[in-house]
Amino acid sequence: MIGTIESLIEELERDPLLDKPDRLRQRIEALDHLEAWLVHGENTLPMEPRICQKARAICDRLEGVNARLYQTIRSEIQRGAGKNIFSQYLSEPGSDPEVVDWEGYDYLDELIGGVLQLQEPSTEAAQLEKEMVAYQPTPARHLFDLISRTGLTERDVLVDLGSGLGHVPLLTAICTDARSNGIELEPAYIDCARRCAQSLNLNRVTFVQQDVRAANLSEGTVFYLYTPFTGTILRAVLDSLRREAASRKMRICTLGPCTPTVAAEPWVEAGGAIETRRITIFNSRS
Repeated sequence: MIGTIESLIEELERDPLLDKPDRLRQRIEALDHLEAWLVHGENTLPMEPRICQKARAICDRLEGVNARLYQTIRSEIQRGAGKNIFSQYLSEPGSDPEVVDWEGYDYLDELIGGVLQLQEPSTEAAQLEKEMVAYQPTPARHLFDLISRTGLTERDVLVDLGSGLGHVPLLTAICTDARSNGIELEPAYIDCARRCAQSLNLNRVTFVQQDVRAANLSEGTVFYLYTPFTGTILRAVLDSLRREAASRKMRICTLGPCTPTVAAEPWVEAGGAIETRRITIFNSRS
C-alpha cells in the first residue's frame, strides 16, 4: 500500500500538465485517492512523515488549482457569459448519464459544488411528511443531460418541484436562456438558493417557499421531478399538472422511482425510452 502511494505521489509530482484547467477530472481523482489514503491509511499502516508531507502538499496544490478555476468560472457567470462555460468538461469519461451507479456522484458534482458554492443551512430541516422523500441533489451528469435533451429556449419556464438547494434552476439559469423556478417546502434551502442566485447575478431564476400542492404552476412549460414525494402527494401534484396541461403543451421530466407512476398517466406520452436510471421526458398529449 505504501509503495503504491509513493508511486502515485511520484507520478503526480512529475506531471506538470495536471495543473492545467482542463485536467479537472484527473485532479479530482488524484485528490480522492490521496485524501482517502490520508484519512484511512493513517489508522491502519505505519506512516512515514515524508510521504504524508508530500501527499498533503500535492492536495494543497491541486485544491488551489481547482479553487482558482471555480472562481474564474464564477466570474464569467457573474458577467453573463456562462452559457457554454461547462461544455469542455462534459466530454470527459464518466460524464455519461447512463452509468451503472446512476445515483452516484462524480467529478462534475465537485465542479458544480465549487462553482455554486452553496452554503448548506446549519439548522436542521423540518420534519417531512410521511410521503415526502428526504432531499438528495440530482447528480450533475443528469442535470446536464436534462438541459441538453430539453433544448430550453427563452420561451420556456422550467419548474423544479421540490428543488432543495436549487441545483436544477440555478444550472438552467446559467446554461440556457430559459427562466427557471424552484418550489421547495424547506425555508433554509430556499434561502440558500436565493443567496447563490444573487451572488452569481442570475436574474432569470426564482425560488418559492411553498408546498407544491398549493403552488401556482401556470407559467411552467417544463416540470422536473427527482422523486421528491410519493403516494397521495405525488397523486395531487400530477392532478395539478394534468389540469394545467388541458390548456397548453408541457413536458414532464422525471428521474428515479416516480417515473413509472408518471408513465402510467393517460395524459402524457414518453418522448423516448422510459427509464428510472436516466432522465425520462414526457410530453403532454393534445
